[in-house]
Amino acid sequence: MAASAKTPISRTQTTSLYKPYSSSLQLPFKFLKVTPNSCAAKALSICCALQMEPKVGPGSQVPDSFGRFGKFGGKYVPETLMHALTELESAFRALSGDVEFQKELDGILKDYVGRETPLYFAERLSEHYKRPNGEGPLIYLKREDLNHTGAHKINNAVAQALLAKRLGKTRIIAETGAGQHGVATATVCARFGLQCIVYMGAQDMERQALNVFRMRLLGAEVRAVHSGTATLKDATSEAIRDWVTNVETTHYILGSVAGPHPYPMMVRDFHAVIGKETRKQAMEKWGGKPDVLVACVGGGSNAMGLFYEFVDDEDVRLIGVEAAGFGLDSGKHAATLTKGEVGVLHGAMSYLLQDDDGQIIEPHSISAGLDYPGVGPEHSFLKDLGRAEYHSITDEEALEGIKILHFNFLSRVCQIFHSILNVNLVI
Repeated sequence: MAASAKTPISRTQTTSLYKPYSSSLQLPFKFLKVTPNSCAAKALSICCALQMEPKVGPGSQVPDSFGRFGKFGGKYVPETLMHALTELESAFRALSGDVEFQKELDGILKDYVGRETPLYFAERLSEHYKRPNGEGPLIYLKREDLNHTGAHKINNAVAQALLAKRLGKTRIIAETGAGQHGVATATVCARFGLQCIVYMGAQDMERQALNVFRMRLLGAEVRAVHSGTATLKDATSEAIRDWVTNVETTHYILGSVAGPHPYPMMVRDFHAVIGKETRKQAMEKWGGKPDVLVACVGGGSNAMGLFYEFVDDEDVRLIGVEAAGFGLDSGKHAATLTKGEVGVLHGAMSYLLQDDDGQIIEPHSISAGLDYPGVGPEHSFLKDLGRAEYHSITDEEALEGIKILHFNFLSRVCQIFHSILNVNLVI
């Protein structure tokens, strides 16, 4: 979602906000509690002192060569996966400069996915939020719901499937929560003739039965995960276990900007088309940039895809909205950036929901796509940097948003239907 004033704002050149913080630390365990005096913190300090990188200038590709955004990110994975991750990064960087690959990807995004998606002026919604003095935001909706399969997830899925084919992989695995990433992955596997296995929490399968049906209809094998809370975290863990044992033939299409390097960078770059289109469309519509960008944050892929283009535009506010579940003080929420602490989960250092022993606190959200106890490391970096701000809303507020705004306003007035993930933005 973007909001803008009608007065055009000229783009100014700013220094990149990404600064170097380089370290390489491989750990054989999943969770790491980092406190100022902990052994882990001391180890990080030693690694950083020994392995500093040259300064990163404006426009440089981030993260650094060790896969870190500041202190966040990295590769905390079993040795079995190190070669696969290195191979994946090398292929990604090579294909990023491959004209033929980019031409093929752009063609698929245009003709198969349906890009570019509209930047729709929600006139009546803007009118609804006007103050008595007539002032108020002009609200624009970036219509990622109009992509093939109904969400932004296909941007990344189709690009990674092409990458997997270049690597000679024949088997694709993925995790999914709300089911949108699973549907997107199943779709591109059917398109390219790849075997597809999707891991999904048993609880999420009940909540998202229609998407399970769609995945199976597309030829994917959907494997129910019953461990833990049987939601997204557990599905991700099972997908990683599968990858460890089938690494030679299998590519893991991770669905968010989380996980070990190069996934946060790679998934972000494949979704960066969202922000690039938004900038172009904003210039066409009102001759300037958005004043505020708002997106929901679970793992954070759609938000990062929107934000990344504008990170160096310091006059553009970046706002992420997390799921507060039953409330921030209830212990049942998924507000990782609001209430979490630094630790390691699924191969990367980031903010996590964890207890004093570094064990994961099970998240909760009424939205199956937002109940993840971690978040992409670049979001953690932007939070600590103060470049992006993160807020949260409860399940009750989200449902109220559906009842009051979705059914009574957006659907009747704007004729637009959105998932409960995106209703988090309209409170």
